[in-house]
Amino acid sequence: MWKQIALTLLLVLSLCLSNPGVAAASGFNSFVDTTDGYEFLYPNGWLQVKVANGPDVVFHDLIEVSENVSVVISAVPDDKTLTELGTPTEVGYKLGKAALAPPDSGRSAELVNAVKKESDGKTYYILEYLVKLPNREQRHNVANVAVSRGKLFTFNASIPERRWQRVQRMMEEVVNSFSVY
Repeated sequence: MWKQIALTLLLVLSLCLSNPGVAAASGFNSFVDTTDGYEFLYPNGWLQVKVANGPDVVFHDLIEVSENVSVVISAVPDDKTLTELGTPTEVGYKLGKAALAPPDSGRSAELVNAVKKESDGKTYYILEYLVKLPNREQRHNVANVAVSRGKLFTFNASIPERRWQRVQRMMEEVVNSFSVY
């Protein structure tokens, strides 16, 4: 009898951990922008902040305020698709040079991983960077990039490198939750 109970509990636990809906209910909130057509999950305890002349939306941790996620929306030249803009690596290098470490910023961004993901008929590029700031602080950035309706959507999570190992799994889940429609 105890074996059956243990087996049942193990089965329920494994289903809970593998179901994103359960994960969302247990540690994430949902943000939906119906005007621009995107959505994502963000950790409980994070706050939305307004940034003038900046990203469309920004959330940051209440305690570790430098941990944040943001969405930037840009026009796409000639209404190209994401794959027409380049491979994940090509788009990753362009994004790194244009947004994370533009010339004369004193920052550097090293692209360490770039993969293509398909979901609900949409193409996404997941891009991972190691970023060095002028004050020598190191950060870990993970971006999810997609094109929809002639716009380039860049969802970026930025975490101090000293905390990356602790929050990596959670932030990867957040980045992978981003979708456009």
